[in-house]
Amino acid sequence: MYELLALDLDGTVLKSDRTISPTLIAKIRELSERIPVMIVTGRHHTTARPYYLELGLKTPIICCNGAYVYDYQNEQVLQHNALSKDVAKQFVSLAEKHDVTAVMYVTNAMLHSKHRPLPYVEALSEWASTFPIGSRPQIYKVDNFHQEIERHSFVWKFVLEGREVDHFAASPFIQQHFNGEYSWTNRIDFARIGNTKGAALTEYLEKIGISADRIVAVGDHHNDISMLTLAGMGVAMLNADENIQRLADRVTTATNDDDFALADLIDQLFLTEGESK
Repeated sequence: MYELLALDLDGTVLKSDRTISPTLIAKIRELSERIPVMIVTGRHHTTARPYYLELGLKTPIICCNGAYVYDYQNEQVLQHNALSKDVAKQFVSLAEKHDVTAVMYVTNAMLHSKHRPLPYVEALSEWASTFPIGSRPQIYKVDNFHQEIERHSFVWKFVLEGREVDHFAASPFIQQHFNGEYSWTNRIDFARIGNTKGAALTEYLEKIGISADRIVAVGDHHNDISMLTLAGMGVAMLNADENIQRLADRVTTATNDDDFALADLIDQLFLTEGESK
């Protein structure tokens, strides 16, 4: 039997309207009573929190494409590979010279520029405002990224959009210090070199004594490739592009907007009596 399920959020567990199918919620809750179910996401823990609570999980969460592991039970970072402040400042200075727009993920918040706000972050902020203040995801507009780097203990990653983002990613400084992975069609996540979902998941599996060939991982985008190829069963969503589907061991029968595809997959791989690898 498989011993752990690792799930991406956006484009996988989440539908396009940022909700989770009630059928999938019930299935994940049922499975989590038997084996660890773990969220492995590009999101900050503050914006993943509502879904983690909705799914009723108890496991730590791997955030920002493996930059850190967060424990909601004790509200603490368990392990991390954060950017140094010096490298983060150099990144910001270089980004300012290119036609790119940045989001910075710091200790407990997502930050974007008052002067160059990103539409997807604006939409995410509007979504966050629907939650009570005590549990509201922390997303703020700021004047100066350099000042914010000094104010916060950790810088987890940057996300960039813009026509020059590919050229920016190819620059020697970025190649030396950062791992860049597409998290959306026109959006690249830049974390400290060595950080991937697969690397963080490998480290976590070693700590809990589960072999990678005994896990199932499900995702839909390029930042999921490292965990899909690590897992004994790597599953791509039908909404993933063809390159990712070719790398996976299996592809879901429907997209993330289907209420039953991922829930049915969990049934087949984990919950059907007598099912084994």
